[in-house]
Amino acid sequence: MKVHDYYIYILSNKANTVFYIGVTSDLQGRIAQHKQKVNNGFSAQYKCYRLVYYEDFQWIQDAIAREKQLKAGSRQKKIDLIVGFNPSWSDLSEAWYD
Repeated sequence: MKVHDYYIYILSNKANTVFYIGVTSDLQGRIAQHKQKVNNGFSAQYKCYRLVYYEDFQWIQDAIAREKQLKAGSRQKKIDLIVGFNPSWSDLSEAWYD
């Protein structure tokens, strides 16, 4: 059986004041789309291009459930999650596009 990879991710703007939460099966490709402003949506409007958090899942249903859980959670819970995973709030995708 083929193992699938699905991801939930959190993007932030430069000042870390706005969060965008999404789900994808191609994390590098999807982050590149955000950085290139392929879609004129929320992330482009609020300049959320910095990948500050992500999780991977084998099943899409689990990824979607986690995305909904994160979106429903408080801002402080999102901050705590990011700080626990990425204390410096660095752009985790920075080295992907050299």
